[in-house]
Amino acid sequence: MKKRVCSAIVIVAVALACVFLSEESRVLLFAFAGLVSAYELSRCFEKLEVYCCAWVMYVYVISQALLSLLHLGVVAYTACFCIAVYLALFSGILHKKVSGNGAMYTLAGLSYPCFLFGLLMMISVSRIWLETLALGALSTWICDTFALFGGLAFGKHKIAPRVSPKKSVEGCICGAVAAAACGALFHLIPALSHIPIWVCVLTAFVASTLGQIGDLAESLVKRMIGVKDSGNLIPGHGGMLDRCDSLLFSIPTAYICLFICGIGY
Repeated sequence: MKKRVCSAIVIVAVALACVFLSEESRVLLFAFAGLVSAYELSRCFEKLEVYCCAWVMYVYVISQALLSLLHLGVVAYTACFCIAVYLALFSGILHKKVSGNGAMYTLAGLSYPCFLFGLLMMISVSRIWLETLALGALSTWICDTFALFGGLAFGKHKIAPRVSPKKSVEGCICGAVAAAACGALFHLIPALSHIPIWVCVLTAFVASTLGQIGDLAESLVKRMIGVKDSGNLIPGHGGMLDRCDSLLFSIPTAYICLFICGIGY
């Protein structure tokens, strides 16, 4: 437990420093996390005796980071992803070791997690980057905490026993409701005070709910591969993807909610 807490403190400190230092540091933070997660996933695929073309995922993440820093827009981002898809398929044609299965797994890796990390990089240079990251991250952390204790206290019905045996319906509901309730308090934070309180509540509820789905999605991938953690980079926490799984879903969801509600126009 001590190792887990110490690792969490270091991670939060480094992440906050990168987020508030500059636009470039935010993009580099998500790019680094994306590259490490892509590497972890490619190594996990090897346990299934499938060899994906990891360099395609690396090139996509790096290219997405450059496009984000240059503020080139959605058309450039879309073109970048399309080229990465072409390269993934070409890798299966040109390399015998990769072959068809490897090409399909490379496509899977581009979609999850690389594309989602690309979205985080795009969001980190948007006009509402602070509001989005704050609401997405805070609602996720609060939801995870209350889901844990809610599940221990009230959990009786498993939400997905074959994917994540410890998660319960009651725990998930407790987490989402707690995040929504805290959404009202988020409105009191100076950086979020210009956002209507109902938008904070709605965004916190929807983002935290999708964050829980993101957690289950990564559990599904690990269950399919047959591993407990995506890696061992972070003592007491597993791999980089294990720490980012919820945020990959909650932060883009928070951005969509804020945009739909007219925040950031």
